[in-house]
Amino acid sequence: MAEEQRLQLSEKRTLTYRLCAGIVAVLARVLFRPTVVGAENIPLTGPVLIAPIHRSNVDFALTLFISKRKVFFMAKDSVFEVPILGPLIAHLGAFPVKRGAADRESMTLSEEVLRQGHALVLFPEGTRKEGRTVAPLHDGAMFVAARTGATIVPVGIGGSDKAMPKGAKLPRFSKIRIVVGAPIQPPSSQGRVARSALVAKSEELRSALEAVYLESLKG
Repeated sequence: MAEEQRLQLSEKRTLTYRLCAGIVAVLARVLFRPTVVGAENIPLTGPVLIAPIHRSNVDFALTLFISKRKVFFMAKDSVFEVPILGPLIAHLGAFPVKRGAADRESMTLSEEVLRQGHALVLFPEGTRKEGRTVAPLHDGAMFVAARTGATIVPVGIGGSDKAMPKGAKLPRFSKIRIVVGAPIQPPSSQGRVARSALVAKSEELRSALEAVYLESLKG
């Protein structure tokens, strides 16, 4: 059986989860004083692909608390071997991806999470970027959404690049504002989704992501 078929993900907020989430939430509030606008745009049921802007390593922590749902996200398998950090992120909803794994494996694992009806955090820009504009996105996120029927929700995170810029080893005190945009429906088709439909929807997501990011910077 393939690894992605063995994923055991539960939306239950166990005592351990609540404790771990509470620690991260307190740290986030002390360091970043985050405000969230539009959290009601994240559906409370069904598969949801939460698609945030990516400007800092703290973005993951900030996406954990924008919904009443428990969200899931990928992390390199080596992180799970780090004392304290490994068990912490596992309880917070992380699942491992092998170091050096191909994008195809990551996308397959993402599909499995969504097919189970969960909420998945996936950065559509891929790696961290800089600047206010959002470059054309790869079609990976929209491809996964199309195959699973997941709703896509763009999220702007303003100020995280100042809270922990590239090269910084520790976060800094900084005000962060999060703006959750209107849901985007995935492309649908009776059979294989046309490439043109994926490109058009990816551009729709890119435009929406840039809009919520610029809005988040106004705070």
